[in-house]
Amino acid sequence: MTPRAPVRPRHGAALLVAMVLLSVVATLAAGMVWQQWRAVQVETAVRARTQAGWLLLGAEDWARLILREARATPVSLNDAWASPLAETRLSSFLAADRDNNADAGPEAFLAGAISDAQARYNLRNLIVENKVDAKQQQILERLCTSVGLGPDTAALLSASLLASQQGDAGEVPLPPQQLDDLAWVGLPPEVLARLAQVAVLLPAPTPVNLNTASREVLAGVVEGLDLGSADRLVAARQRRALQNLGDATAIVGAGPKLNDRDVDVKSAFFEVRGRLRLESRVLESRSLLERRGNRELVVVWRQQQASLVRAAP
Repeated sequence: MTPRAPVRPRHGAALLVAMVLLSVVATLAAGMVWQQWRAVQVETAVRARTQAGWLLLGAEDWARLILREARATPVSLNDAWASPLAETRLSSFLAADRDNNADAGPEAFLAGAISDAQARYNLRNLIVENKVDAKQQQILERLCTSVGLGPDTAALLSASLLASQQGDAGEVPLPPQQLDDLAWVGLPPEVLARLAQVAVLLPAPTPVNLNTASREVLAGVVEGLDLGSADRLVAARQRRALQNLGDATAIVGAGPKLNDRDVDVKSAFFEVRGRLRLESRVLESRSLLERRGNRELVVVWRQQQASLVRAAP
């Protein structure tokens, strides 16, 4: 009778199985913890961005208040709206309110500025009665030349805006609402940056404000006005705002052709920029306000952009 082989203990296999199970459990637990941590971080970031967005609306409310109290005509750089809001600790606005704890929470700093959108040439003026106006085309060509752009840029802009107004989807994917949207027609960012110095895209045709426009814009828009005469106009309005076109004519003489279709002394569109700095995050906003009547202000469009503050080297 053959003797049986001795049964060896299987402690090693059991230990190996236990280690494998422990590794699986640890991996699953770590994954669950990471998923929970990630969900908390995402929720925190979303909440912080939402709160920052609401706080940044304070810059827009500040602009509304300033513009509501400002006079409707004439509009000039001597008015209160032209003074920017320097970066200010947000808690300083709340210091007078005893119900707010100014020391609670992270530091937040708010800044803002208002600019006259009609200080630049409105590209909407190019299209008159569903075609490109020859006089407005010449104005745009002069403005493009003043910022180092060729006449081909003016031709491309005119053709693109005409196509968008006629609903030609093959030329323009969507009707442009602001100047940055013209990147759709193939204008590179550096060209748009130069163009933004002298041009803007507003919802409706508007004249250029003689009290706020730069000398380059004035010389480009007013036929027969050279840079020297534009300088005299800018110097005169710094002492006293132009009240009407007659005041401008008295300064530059009868040679330049001033008409109320191209130039005026009042404005209805204003661009508001806000900046909120909260710890390492920065949230910037840009909005276009339209003043209808004397006190009604309507938001035409609004956009926000977030970024991070770089640490000093």
